[in-house]
Amino acid sequence: MDISVHLYEDAKPFSAAAGDFLQSRAVHHNLILTVLDRRLTRPEPGYYWVAARAGQAAGVVVQSPRTRSALLVPMEPSVIEALVDAIADAGDVLPGAIGDAATAASFAGRWAEQCKSAAFPTQGLRLYELAELKPTGPFEGTLRKAETADRSLAISWIQEFYTEVHEPHEEQVERQVDDWLTSGNLWVWENGEAVSIAVSQKPIQGVVRVSHVYTPPENRRRGYAAACVYGISKYCTEAGYRCVLYTDLGNPTSNAIYRRIGYRAVAEAIHYRFDGSQGKSPAEASR
Repeated sequence: MDISVHLYEDAKPFSAAAGDFLQSRAVHHNLILTVLDRRLTRPEPGYYWVAARAGQAAGVVVQSPRTRSALLVPMEPSVIEALVDAIADAGDVLPGAIGDAATAASFAGRWAEQCKSAAFPTQGLRLYELAELKPTGPFEGTLRKAETADRSLAISWIQEFYTEVHEPHEEQVERQVDDWLTSGNLWVWENGEAVSIAVSQKPIQGVVRVSHVYTPPENRRRGYAAACVYGISKYCTEAGYRCVLYTDLGNPTSNAIYRRIGYRAVAEAIHYRFDGSQGKSPAEASR
């Protein structure tokens, strides 16, 4: 059956075309759903490709902002081929792509063939969902929502976080922190003073993604990050939400910590860099 590909440059018509498809798998599509929700309220240049079969969305590729690697949803090989061919034929340039392992590998392979460029896997990621919050601790300190007085420290730590995960800083960190402070999504673990921070992203289809978990070097190996994630996860599950998070497979410590808390792996993802570009993975920073 023929597959058609349509490019949108505005989040609103893209949402109308692919919203139901994306919401059908709220956990696996959470990263793109979060980006879409943000672009609907705060427009920013981006490309949104939708592949459709018999008038129904069958695959999605999102690149917003345009300097970032493209985000992929799990797709069938024929859908991947149609999308890659359409993007390549239009002359659009992607610095990289990230998606579930099978989709990303197939997409990167097809892109390398069509664009005559190399594709390098640069990072392995794992998507976790909280299955059952397990008793852990005790932890020294308490969890609280960040306040205006934490703004300067939070900006500094988020900048350090982006540097550590090799994430470009083109989005204004100050604006991002201000948004989190206003929405109540920025959290601080305090033990006499602020020692660790994390973010609970806005709930999308009943799913909350924990992100931007950062503890400065001088406070590490004391369990603060685990305490912060545990506390946020407890708060969100008691509010009736499902919790997810991404981890870097190159960091065995964080993967072990989250499993002890009660998170279970639901998918693996790979980030590919194309040719000599410097695109970085968006998953850890969660855009």
